Amino acid sequence: MRALDTNVLVRAIVQDDAAQGRRAQACLSAQPVFIPVTVILELEWVLRSRYGFSPRAIADAMEKIAILENAVVGEQAAVVAAAGKMRQGWDFADALHHALAAGCDDFATFDTTLARRAGRDDSTAPPVIKV
Repeated sequence: MRALDTNVLVRAIVQDDAAQGRRAQACLSAQPVFIPVTVILELEWVLRSRYGFSPRAIADAMEKIAILENAVVGEQAAVVAAAGKMRQGWDFADALHHALAAGCDDFATFDTTLARRAGRDDSTAPPVIKV
């Protein structure tokens, strides 16, 4: 199994360099791959800040990556949950942190927006308390 870096996924999605895009696609399909959750988090940041992707486009990309046949995505369920929350206006990193906290008693934050959004959340993630 081959682990992938963020830039391979960026090239496969964005296709801003034709040669690297083809190599990235070949890398994704040549053998089973592992995509760490940290790569997913960085990927969201790059697509948003460098390429100007909309939240919907980022959520679409994350969901497609999560269901690739030959890929093992670290914390796949949390990634899918975070993509869904992103469609509801959540910040992806906040949504991912919250989803990864499933099983904890609560999730403490100073972020008022996160606490408000989480108050309407019906997932298995813990309640958010504003510190």
